[in-house]
Amino acid sequence: MAGRKRSAGGVLQALGIGIGLLAMVGGFVLLAVQYRPYAVPTGSMEPTIKAGETVLATHTSASAIGRGDVVVFKDPDWGNTAMVKRVIGVGGDTVVCCDPQGRVTVNGVPLGESYLEPASTAGTAGTGAGGSGRTQLGAGPASQQFTAKVPAGRLWLMGDNRAISEDSRVHIDQLGGSVPASAVLGRVEGVAWPLGAMGTIDRTSVFDALPGARASDHGPLGQAALATVGGAALVLITAAAGTVAGMAGRRRPRPAPANA
Repeated sequence: MAGRKRSAGGVLQALGIGIGLLAMVGGFVLLAVQYRPYAVPTGSMEPTIKAGETVLATHTSASAIGRGDVVVFKDPDWGNTAMVKRVIGVGGDTVVCCDPQGRVTVNGVPLGESYLEPASTAGTAGTGAGGSGRTQLGAGPASQQFTAKVPAGRLWLMGDNRAISEDSRVHIDQLGGSVPASAVLGRVEGVAWPLGAMGTIDRTSVFDALPGARASDHGPLGQAALATVGGAALVLITAAAGTVAGMAGRRRPRPAPANA
């Protein structure tokens, strides 16, 4: 009977380890195939992405990019390094800064940009996120008022930290500040490093009232990460439980043999 119990326990342990390994390897392979890491050296996307964090971006076609998506792109007119910004306007849109409340408008619709850095405003007169006063930031991108018509096949990009982000506003004299949609290397879905910041970046609904290209639904990043971490945890817990059970079995006193 004891042999059968040990055998059943061994089967359960092997099953747990096998399932854990399958989940861990499967999740890791999906992450490695579908996502690529990019380091973000500046705070231009704070608070969504902080300086020094590493993000994970999935490849996406130019036609699938929507307003509100956070993207990694590389445009020679902007420099030789990959940058991370948020898509505010797509081809055919008119982006204006700002309405009397300091909000950026797209095709006349004011944006309630809840993802903005609280201390940042879009224009000279702004409220910031959760504020109601007028803030004067002086010279620089945050104080620049503009009207931009986005050409077909191009994107208008801005950072979430408007006070310091050098984005389409700075390059407005170059094709109206827009970049080709084909310059996008990937859509950012989460933060991979440091460990304390690890997590997915929520899809924004700020642009949902506008017809046309909305922020994209996220891919399987969350599920893949959960499978990888959960699988590894299952392997460790199952292996540890098997080790403890084996040690307990060896310490159990054996019954004395019966007298003949």
